[in-house]
Amino acid sequence: MIIKDVEFLTSAVRGEQYPPSGVPEIAFAGRSNVGKSSLINLLMNRRKLAKVSQNPGKTRTINFFSVNRGAFRIVDLPGYGYAKVSKAEAEKWGPMMEAYLSSREDLLRVIQLVDVRHAPTAQDRQMYEYLQYYGLDGLVVATKADKVGRNELNRNLAVIRKDLKLGPGDVIIPVSALNRTGAEDVLSAMEAVLHSKVPKENKEENQ
Repeated sequence: MIIKDVEFLTSAVRGEQYPPSGVPEIAFAGRSNVGKSSLINLLMNRRKLAKVSQNPGKTRTINFFSVNRGAFRIVDLPGYGYAKVSKAEAEKWGPMMEAYLSSREDLLRVIQLVDVRHAPTAQDRQMYEYLQYYGLDGLVVATKADKVGRNELNRNLAVIRKDLKLGPGDVIIPVSALNRTGAEDVLSAMEAVLHSKVPKENKEENQ
């Protein structure tokens, strides 16, 4: 997949603030310090598209971006699991994300990010189970691959696959935003998702 252009559309906390439906969407989810913004910037080949902060937990809205002149959208979901975010603030994010994941007809897949240096946390496992429930699972990106050696990388990928209970057809892709490796594999996986599915609304129209 070649990214020709990308444009920020809007930030939302409620359904009525989402962009108009009818365009396929791929969302990104992960812990607050997993490197989600860095991955999005790497994939879109933009240095400052998604804001990279030294303070995890900064993304507190659902952020929509239009890619390749409206061919599809990427969606940056709020990071989860950051201890310094207040309990009241964290409790707001749950319903906000659940409403989007459970009801957004345009959403085709959620790419879940995990830190390859560590085994998935309880929140990582819970998120993947949630994605499985809604049929949005199957694509995991293991970030910060430059931080481990090849043997450790392979061992840790196996741990991630086991802990998240990935199926034989589920994909896990190691990525390093620092070394700019793995991006093409993720883009190819995204392209496959876009080619294999269309939003529910469009499916109904084509029947």
